[in-house]
Amino acid sequence: MNLIRHPATARIVPFAIYIAFLPLGQMAASAFPGADLRPLYGVQVGLTALALAYFWREYGELHVRAAIRGRDVLLAIAAGVLVFILWVSLDHPLFLLGETGGGFDPRNDGRVDWALAVVRVLGASLTVPVMEELFWRSFLARWIDRPSFLEQPPQRISLKAIGLTSCLFAVEHTLWFAGLLAGFAYAWLYRRTGNLWIPVMAHMITNFILAAWVLHTESWQFW
Repeated sequence: MNLIRHPATARIVPFAIYIAFLPLGQMAASAFPGADLRPLYGVQVGLTALALAYFWREYGELHVRAAIRGRDVLLAIAAGVLVFILWVSLDHPLFLLGETGGGFDPRNDGRVDWALAVVRVLGASLTVPVMEELFWRSFLARWIDRPSFLEQPPQRISLKAIGLTSCLFAVEHTLWFAGLLAGFAYAWLYRRTGNLWIPVMAHMITNFILAAWVLHTESWQFW
């Protein structure tokens, strides 16, 4: 099989591109102190989105046209809202990996730069959920159980795989405990419904509500 078009490659590459910008951003901040690096986020999500588009035909489970059941949509909405509530509530120092820092502050001279804000909202609400659910749930959770992961039905993902991927998902976030619970919630949705669009939808709802809340309250540390 062509490794470039391998189902695992298609799920790993967009995630790897996104994650690579974290150390790159730190290096750029050290190399160019005082420089405005916020536009790098647009490059980060833009390249990730391009990778998703390039590999789109490899995401067969996202092409399925079977009807999404109304009760599953309600579950996605409920889980998305619940994860948001947990995210903004579980910011105790015990539940943090390092310092939260200033987060992504889209203001210039005290006023929100809407170009920066809109890119942040769209990236976090559209690109990131698809990329992360393809990697963590569609690929890694099933691969832990069976290396030929496409043959592993989502409904049969083991609790071990859910636990491991949720722990790794937690480490990816400063708010590790909220990330852990979010990982369990999205994995549970995938296992229960067998439809990747349901955790993607929940993840989108969480991130969109969080973005609206951050802009309203100016709690930039959550970005």
